[in-house]
Amino acid sequence: MRRRTLLTAAGGTLLGSALTAGSARADATIAVDPRATYGRWEGWGTSLAWWATVFGDRDDFADAFFTTKPVAYNGRTLPGLGLNIARYNLGACGWNSVDGARMVASPNIPRFKQIEGFWQDWRNEDPASSAWNWSADAAQRAALVKAVQRGAVTELFANSPMWWMCLNHNPSGAGDGGNNLQPWNHQRHAAHLATVALHAKNRWGVNFASVEPFNEPASSWWTATGTQEGCHMDASVQAAVLPHLRTELDKRGLTGTLVSASDETSYDLARTTWNSFGTSTKALVDQVNVHGYQGSGGRRDLLHTDVVTTARKRLWNSEYGDRDGTGLTMASNLCLDLRWLHPTAWCYWQVMDPSAGWALIHYDAATLKPGAVQTKFYVMAQFSRHIRPGMTILDTGVGYATAAYDAAGKRLVLVAVNTGAAQTLTFDLSRFTQVSGGTGGLVRRWNTHTSGGGDLYAEHTDTRLNGKRLSVPFAAASVQTFQIDGVVA
Repeated sequence: MRRRTLLTAAGGTLLGSALTAGSARADATIAVDPRATYGRWEGWGTSLAWWATVFGDRDDFADAFFTTKPVAYNGRTLPGLGLNIARYNLGACGWNSVDGARMVASPNIPRFKQIEGFWQDWRNEDPASSAWNWSADAAQRAALVKAVQRGAVTELFANSPMWWMCLNHNPSGAGDGGNNLQPWNHQRHAAHLATVALHAKNRWGVNFASVEPFNEPASSWWTATGTQEGCHMDASVQAAVLPHLRTELDKRGLTGTLVSASDETSYDLARTTWNSFGTSTKALVDQVNVHGYQGSGGRRDLLHTDVVTTARKRLWNSEYGDRDGTGLTMASNLCLDLRWLHPTAWCYWQVMDPSAGWALIHYDAATLKPGAVQTKFYVMAQFSRHIRPGMTILDTGVGYATAAYDAAGKRLVLVAVNTGAAQTLTFDLSRFTQVSGGTGGLVRRWNTHTSGGGDLYAEHTDTRLNGKRLSVPFAAASVQTFQIDGVVA
């Protein structure tokens, strides 16, 4: 991910402008259409590095993020977020010497962002040899195992190849931000990933569902003076690595492990990279990952068309983050994703972060002590605790509300965000065969005031259906979730 600035909309087209107009500005009616569906929801997730390299051995954080049970923290009780996807970052760093060569570290990278890799000596490919250090990265591995024990599915990804695979031996990037993976190490980068995937399965009890060899590879900000691990790899390098990854996975018996690509930083850049691939390269990719750092801009709809409608691939928003600790920006962009991008999974980058704006739970970069829970945590709960894996995402016709349906449980979940002044939203459910709600038409609702001083994921039992309509007042800058039972599509 890019930590310096968020991308802004590149727009200009009429539709591009329409896609960014996500917030309702007056009382509005939202018609939920059960006939327009956007796939089976796979779930919510987070990347483990870097926060897990600091707090990976803590059960309270594992419970807070990967279960829905109440968790005691700093004198309060947190609602577990119920995340079910854990993305494990295969490290690129090492502090050993090989034939007199050592890693070159950026002067600006903090220690907790240097993730130790396992293949530390290029002279031996045998994972049972001393060239491989399987005790590395203990804290992040602990977090990975804890997530799996709590039911999470997992993805393996790499921000950079191992330092010795890089042209300048610097896993933060090349001096000029150009390609930094040595051409003779294309296969070895793939082999490192595949070997770790097999070892995780056999020794850790972790069966990675997918492997992603890149992270924002087409971006040019990965330089030798960067603040994290990263590596520029243009589309031609990506196309060269992908066949090796499929081969390396298959020869280790991991034929069911999916290949993901390319985790580009924005919707528009993801389209550019994807459409630069030839037919044979696209055939190697089972799942297209994209990051949401274009915010409210970019052509989410066209990426969905290219990837899902045309190529019939799975599509994840595998990484999102922003500087707004209230969670209002996150909620707005998440609703835009579900309205136009239609991913089947959505992952927040760092659930814990030294920047209070980026964090769901803040920690101090100097002392590495955990701190305040941000309002963003409670906004995330509005979505992740209620839109659950296996539900079907339905069309709402607007970019500020989303709907998910559980056919077996006859339950409809609605989540809406109001970024403007106080207003009333009415949900028109007339297209459903039956809408009864609880006793007397009761609808359970949860509310978060993102501006502070009000509800933080507070449950209320004061809302009832009026036939097949639900009208609810929304305070300014608020997010609400509604659970309606007895719904038949």
